This record gives sequence, structure tokens and C-alpha cells, in this order.
Amino acid sequence: MSREVMVLGAGIVGVSTALQLQLRGWQVLLLDRQGAGERTSFGNAGLIQREAVFPHAFPRALGTILHYASNRSTEVRYQSSMLPRLGFPFWKYWWNSEPERHRQIARHYAALIAHCLEDHLAVAALAGATHLFRPGGYLQVHQHRHSLEAELEAARYKQEHFAVEYTALDAAALSARVPGLREGLAGGIHWQQPLAVVDPHALTLAYLDYFLAQGGEFRTFAAQGLAPEGQGWRLRGEREHLHGERLVLTLGAWTPDLTRGLGWHPSVFVKRGYHMHYAQSAPNELTTPLLDADAGYVLAPMRQGLRLTTGAEFAPRDAPPSPIALDRAELAARQIFPSLGARLDPTPWLGQRPCTSDMLPIIGAFPGRNGLWLNFGHCHQGLTLGPTTGRLLAQLMGGEAPFTDPTPYAPARFS
Repeated sequence: MSREVMVLGAGIVGVSTALQLQLRGWQVLLLDRQGAGERTSFGNAGLIQREAVFPHAFPRALGTILHYASNRSTEVRYQSSMLPRLGFPFWKYWWNSEPERHRQIARHYAALIAHCLEDHLAVAALAGATHLFRPGGYLQVHQHRHSLEAELEAARYKQEHFAVEYTALDAAALSARVPGLREGLAGGIHWQQPLAVVDPHALTLAYLDYFLAQGGEFRTFAAQGLAPEGQGWRLRGEREHLHGERLVLTLGAWTPDLTRGLGWHPSVFVKRGYHMHYAQSAPNELTTPLLDADAGYVLAPMRQGLRLTTGAEFAPRDAPPSPIALDRAELAARQIFPSLGARLDPTPWLGQRPCTSDMLPIIGAFPGRNGLWLNFGHCHQGLTLGPTTGRLLAQLMGGEAPFTDPTPYAPARFS
């Protein structure tokens, strides 16, 4: 049996998948229409989130739903034209977010999250990239007492059931940790285990460089179609076609573009997000990533400056960017961190996160077809889970015993 495989999509998930396959003896051709890590993987908050055992749930409280429906919040923004096409995925998302179902989903999610640190550290050690990690976790701040109390209750559950480590911070302890924060915040949580990445794009490129040094191949290829051919698969490009017995799709939000022609329509929707870098004003420089839990943005120290990432925007995947989400997040950030400096980038960055209605990634064999495999749908945790889901898929493709039951993530659940 041939041990050659094509991996289409070179974000952090695709590069990690290619590397995990290579480490198990596969000869891998990695493909993308542009450079590695230049789409959604380029602009995340740079957190490998060991604490994120609960995927983001759809709100169940009427007050919260009405707050988001007003379309004036910092956490969520939507274009009204998107609502009809989001109806069914959102209904499934809401249904799966019922507390007991969400706890069951969290058990499956945590089975992946629990390995994220060891998998990244193992790959980064091989790639000589551990200098891009900053240990020490991150801070989650709350402006309102009720949201802090709810999150502390969830933190205690995570600690008891999923070995998550945290420290509760009152207002005084929070101010001592971050002198530049305004007074009057309710408090926060220090999540101790996560790793901060000071340059996510550089991390993806470091993994790619190691893959190439070990004999892997990377080519620029703009796939326009996919079809079975003989004992394998044919990728149609702009100027050429490629054929292989085995193909892995790791295209994130663009994966359904190719599977649609095969009659497979997973319940996937897109959350768009923006970032901008800012100057910092000493002596109130922020040295630890900070999540404003009540406004949904992150401030993360990066090589390029202080990165502000926004909440979710629901708009057509390829629609032009809008300034609204970033303007709202920046206004909210300046209210609690007044020393936030000037914008450094000429334009905001925009990325598209692929999300599933059951909040679990899609990992495994394509339903009813031989030689086609999938690894996408990571939503907010592509950086966190890239090496882990890549390892799981490589184990499945090689016939190894998987480190966890792969059934909850199987593409067949959307057949």
C-alpha cells in the first residue's frame, strides 16, 4: 500500500497534520493557494488554551439573546442578510448548548484539549520553536460581579473534572497583576496552564520548515474542484490537475466548497474576526494576554505590538471587511486599559473561523468514500488543537490505536 498523501490547506491545522503524518512514515505533499499560515491561522490571539474544555455555547438566557439580537454588542455582530442562512445551523447550535448536552460535548472536547500542551511542545521541540512560547497562562477579567461568579463556578467544575488549574483574583489582586487596568473591575481569573504564542504565524512557519527539512514538499496550488478518479482523487487547479490515492482536506472554512460537489453538506457556519496591533505605553505595559470576558475581545502582547482581537462577526465568509467590530472592541479596550497606544497596522486583519453546530471538530474518513479524509471545524481552537487533531487523524489513517475514541468527531455524523 502506498504511503503517499496530499494535504490540502496549510494553516496551523494543515501543517500540523502534514507533520504528524510525516512523523509516521508518510510521504506528504502539502498544498495551499497561498503561503502557509496566511489565512485564519495568521491572526488569532496566540493562546494554546488548555483550560478551554467547554466550547463556546449558544446563549440560552433570554436576556443574553436579546442583548446580541440588538446588534450593538462588542462580543457579537451580524449582518441581517445572514440570518436566513444561519437559521438551521443556529437552531442546532442552540439545541446542542442545552446544559446537559453541552456537558457531554465538553467531555469529548476535553479529550482533545487535554493533549494540546504536550502535542505542541513535542512538535515545537523538534522544530526548534519553543522560544515562541511564553508560559504563565493568561488573565480573564470581569467588569461585572455576576459574570465573574458564574465563571468561577465553571472554573471549579473544570478543575474537578478536567484538571484545569486556575487562581481567582479579586479587584486588588487583579490591579496588582496589571497596573494599567482601570479601577472598579469586579475581579478575574488567572488560567495557569495555557501557553501564549508571541508570533502565531512564525510558529506555523517553524513547523513547516521542520516538515520541509525532513523531506516534505509544499506547493502553491489553487484547488477549484475535487472528484474521485480511479483508485484515488483528482484535484482540479487553475493550470494543472493533481492525482493521488489519498487526500486530506484541511481547508478550514473553505473545506465545504470542495465537499459540496460530493453531496456532503455538514452543519458548518463561519465566525469572522479581526485584529489590529497597538503601541504600548510604559510603565503600564501589558505582559500577559488578557481576555475581557464581558466584551469578548483579547489583548495579547505580540512581537508586532499589542494585538487586539475582536469578538465574532456573522457575515458572508468572503464579504469585504467592516470597521464596526474592531472599532467597538477598541473602544471597550480603552475603557479598561487606558494606556492602549496608537494603531500600528495600516488596515485591520480579517480571518474566518469554521464552526460546527455541535461545537466539535470534524476529523476522520469522508463518509462512503475511500482515500478522502477531513480535519477541520476547529472554530476558536485551531491553534490550540492543530497538532492534537493532526495526530489523531494520522493515527486513524495509519491504522494505529487512536489516543481517544474518534467517534464523536467523525464526519459521518453529518451524513
